[in-house]
Amino acid sequence: MEENPALEGGKEEDSLDSFDEDFDNDNYDDEGSEIIEADDINIDDYLSDDDIPEYKLQANNYSADDEEKQIPYAAGTSFTEYLHNQLSTVYLDSEEEEIAYFSVGSIDESGYIRRSIADILDDLAFTQNIYTTEDKIEKVLKSIQELDPAGVGARDLRECLLLQLERKTPTESVSLALAILENEFDAFTKKHYDKLIQKFDITEEELRQAISEIERLNPKPGGAYSESTRIVEHIVPDFTIRIIDGKLELSLNGRNAPELHVSKEYSEMLQGYKETSEKSRSQKDAVLFIKQKLDAAKWFIDAIKQRQQTLMITMNAIMYYQEEYFLTGDERKLRPMILKDIADQIGMDVSTVSRVANSKYVDTPYGTKLIKDFFSESMMNDQGEEVSTREIKKILEITIAEEDKRKPLTDDKLAMILKEKGYPIARRTIAKYREQLDIPVARMRKEI
Repeated sequence: MEENPALEGGKEEDSLDSFDEDFDNDNYDDEGSEIIEADDINIDDYLSDDDIPEYKLQANNYSADDEEKQIPYAAGTSFTEYLHNQLSTVYLDSEEEEIAYFSVGSIDESGYIRRSIADILDDLAFTQNIYTTEDKIEKVLKSIQELDPAGVGARDLRECLLLQLERKTPTESVSLALAILENEFDAFTKKHYDKLIQKFDITEEELRQAISEIERLNPKPGGAYSESTRIVEHIVPDFTIRIIDGKLELSLNGRNAPELHVSKEYSEMLQGYKETSEKSRSQKDAVLFIKQKLDAAKWFIDAIKQRQQTLMITMNAIMYYQEEYFLTGDERKLRPMILKDIADQIGMDVSTVSRVANSKYVDTPYGTKLIKDFFSESMMNDQGEEVSTREIKKILEITIAEEDKRKPLTDDKLAMILKEKGYPIARRTIAKYREQLDIPVARMRKEI
């Protein structure tokens, strides 16, 4: 719309069809171009009155019936700036201050310094012309680690958790948690609880309370600040599916493709030219420009309509293929479906379906979903029926959620349980699905 002022948004008042029928084409060749010399065209003559087209002066280019929705964005302070502001309250000499500001720049979004002291020392010398010692950098780092949020400036997870525990009010549970992290961090991460109970000569309840203190800590202290200041990317769904009287109804989101029509003002220019008895060269030049813009606008409108039709046909086929899921919201009702299934059904190329599936979202009664998530491979159950791998993953997820966390189920046991439920799956397939669901191994799911 910015490139072609003959293209406007909103509801169309008049059609351009009559102008195509009435317009005299005697002065144009077979390709619609006027037979005149290019040197005779004076663009300023017919553009001078249209420097600021009406569409650029409108508040929006959507239909008047559309609700105006604008999302305000607040400009915030970055995490690095937040830490720099705190440094101004810490007493440091001039050299220490330069080292501190440089070191803060090495802190990532999670709040960690991922670089070694030796690397920071070299960078200070080469890039800042500051020659110091590792001991001085360590001292400055201690000052950085006193900043908020607690745990910032740590070099690994263990140090991050220790920094946070040291700021807590001392209690028996906090002291035990500190001892565990300082002396038996490896046993703690591997959940060797029996070894910890024996090592510290404590009860199971005392260990549970100490672990509870650790679990309340933030492993990514910078994350809390980053989340609150991050620019949010809002997903505007391309389709909307609603259940009305027990039936599915699909609609295309008009916000992604507002109504378009050919500018009435430009159409009237053609009409005025047709009715003029004496046609000057400048008028002929202007009408050539106008006709080119009108042709481009009509072509673009037709292309958008064709795109909308393709989207609706494809999504409609997907919706009815997965009708049972869209009516219930139960992922176990998802049928096995690949791109070729839909392509064959609508008579289009697989690549066309792929473009719709990979980049489009649909608003359903169960949330906004990426369309490609409805596609899945199939697997045969013990009844000889094809079931979706999504269905199997959902059953696996539910089985793990219901397990005894004191004795989590191994992959072998999970494979046996799913086999009993009618899904004969190998242990390695269970492991693959578990990793895709971001569920850790049995040992890491153990609780006391």
